[in-house]
Amino acid sequence: MYKRMVAKKIRQTFDAINAGDYHFMLDGLADDFTYHFHGEHALGGTRSTRASMEAWWERVGRLLPGACFDVREVLITGGPWQTRVAVNTRVSGDLPDGSQYRNVVLQLLTLRWGKVTDVETLENLQVLERALRVVADHGHPEALADPIQDPHRGTTHPDTHGPNVR
Repeated sequence: MYKRMVAKKIRQTFDAINAGDYHFMLDGLADDFTYHFHGEHALGGTRSTRASMEAWWERVGRLLPGACFDVREVLITGGPWQTRVAVNTRVSGDLPDGSQYRNVVLQLLTLRWGKVTDVETLENLQVLERALRVVADHGHPEALADPIQDPHRGTTHPDTHGPNVR
C-alpha cells in the first residue's frame, strides 16, 4: 500500500511538471535537501535551497519549453522513515531548429516521511549538451551558462566534489 502511494505521488509530480507546474515538485522537497543533476552544463549542478530550485526550473522552462516527461518505471524500497525511489523516464520536446529532443532520464531519490531529501539525476549528457548547443545557436546564450548551484552542504557527488560521503 505505501509503495503504491509513493509511486502515485511520483507520477503526479511528473504530470504536474508536464502541465507546467514545477511548484508541485518544489512542495515535495524537505527543508533540508540536495538535488544533484550530473554534468557541467546549464542544467547541471547541485542545489539545496528552494530559491535555487525555482531558478533552475525557470531556466529549464526557458531552454526546453514544452519538454514532456514519460514515466516508464518507478521502483521503491524501504519504509516511510527512509524510502529509496528509482524513476526511469523519457523526456522529449521540440528544439528551436525544428528537431526533437529525446533523452533518457534516471533519478534516484531518498524520501523521509514523505518529503524528498536527496535527488540524483542522470541523463545522456551527449544528447543533452547537443540540445543545449542548438538552443544557444538559436539565440539563447543561457543554454551555455554555468550551472545554477548553491554552496555545497553535506552530500558530495563524484563528478563535482570527490567521493560520495553519506
